[in-house]
Amino acid sequence: MDLYSLFEKYPQICTDTRDVVENSLFFALRGENFDANAFAAQALEKGCAYAIIDDAQYAVNEQFILVENVLKTLQDLANHHRKKWGKTVLAITGTNGKTTTKELISNVLSEKYKVLFTQGNHNNHIGVPLTLLQLTDNHDIAVIEMGANHLHEISELCAIAEPDFGLITNVGRAHFEGFGSFEGVMQTKSELYEWIADNGTDIFINEDNMFLAQMADNKKINKKQRIHYSLKNKKLDIFGKVTDCSPFLKMNIKIGGQNIDIQTNLIGAYNAENVLAAASVGHFFGIETEKIQLALENYKPTNNRSQYFATQQNKLIIDAYNANPTSMYEAILNFEKLKVANKVVILGDMHELGSESQSEHQKIVHLLEDCKFDDYFLIGENFSQTYTWFQTFANTDDFINYLKLNELRDFNILIKGSRAVKLEKIIDFL
Repeated sequence: MDLYSLFEKYPQICTDTRDVVENSLFFALRGENFDANAFAAQALEKGCAYAIIDDAQYAVNEQFILVENVLKTLQDLANHHRKKWGKTVLAITGTNGKTTTKELISNVLSEKYKVLFTQGNHNNHIGVPLTLLQLTDNHDIAVIEMGANHLHEISELCAIAEPDFGLITNVGRAHFEGFGSFEGVMQTKSELYEWIADNGTDIFINEDNMFLAQMADNKKINKKQRIHYSLKNKKLDIFGKVTDCSPFLKMNIKIGGQNIDIQTNLIGAYNAENVLAAASVGHFFGIETEKIQLALENYKPTNNRSQYFATQQNKLIIDAYNANPTSMYEAILNFEKLKVANKVVILGDMHELGSESQSEHQKIVHLLEDCKFDDYFLIGENFSQTYTWFQTFANTDDFINYLKLNELRDFNILIKGSRAVKLEKIIDFL
């Protein structure tokens, strides 16, 4: 049976029986702790048209399509669909800022084009194909976020999405557990440049980042393929400078020959390069400068990413979606520069750092020792094992119990940590 013909007839994809869509195709994916083959019959009972499985014992009638590997089949289907769709794909990766950059770029491009872009954190070997399979003839551009926590993952995702354009936000110290080293991070992220050099068109590159330039050189990206933006080089078509950050980022940006002031809803000067990246992409794809300005100013972050939130008791900067040494360092320094009084930091563990975990958490403690904040709270097993006089808590629930007895009031508070620490749970107690 031709699976793509079935997909054209039933273009909705399901991978979870809790989210079944009538007349969809169910892909029975396997994970470390589950095997969806066992739920294929249930998916059909709930309304799926067919179930794609890779365990023969569940293939009891013609509604079960047996394949060698369900995940590989999903990825191949997505790649075939992307080829048949045949329009522009822009891929975005990087250690920090890729989701914010993806959303800013999508906001800007949507001023002129019908854009499909990665939702949430669906940026891995499952999320990328699921996103591509949502493409229709109505879409003009796809903006695909690519995450990675082990070697060669970006190369694998490029082979599925076949991007025409690429953008790496930056490279930093993260996911050492999978990459092994900072060099491993660079090697994997640069696989996007390698794909563009061999198969694509151009890259959008932050001229100020020496690591990105080195990676582009190593992957033989020629000068004509590089679309530059900068916070330092005033001669470029896309140049910007931070004019205010108290607490929201404000910039003056030169787009082409025109200067504009942009008041964003983003916290942190470190977001300036993300804003410039979006301006660069928009300018390249012919978006009018005024519309670029409007799109950037209208974007509001969600999902606990650099969000500003005022409660009845405190003013919070919530960056609890994810954390690694590079982003933690930037968030702390940005918070220190804010011209506000009564500052408190609440930091959670950084995960997936492997053998570097203890030393990286200790480095953050040393950084904090040089900062003049009013109080410091460190949450998680890793921070609890550091040498420090700051208050530490084994987990978020222990800290919540502390807050119930020790109210924090009239403070400006930075909340930063890896998603697994679940720091968002403390918001109701602040």
